[in-house]
Amino acid sequence: MATPRIAAKEPAVISLDSGTYYWCVCGRSRDQPFCDGSHQGTGFEPVEFTVAEKKEVALCQCKQTKTPPYCDGTHQTL
Repeated sequence: MATPRIAAKEPAVISLDSGTYYWCVCGRSRDQPFCDGSHQGTGFEPVEFTVAEKKEVALCQCKQTKTPPYCDGTHQTL
């Protein structure tokens, strides 16, 4: 499998309403940190995750996190 693109070397800190979301794994999406379908043909698939209630989250944009879709600070070592 190919290496994902680094979309940014900082997390996307955003407030999400309850619901289901799709986090971009490939780094190609123009709707970072969410999937827009740009992964087609890359071998990557988005990560589906659910937020139970409205909350602020830090979503990984370097695509190297060990806790997808959430930032684990890995971007600080790139």
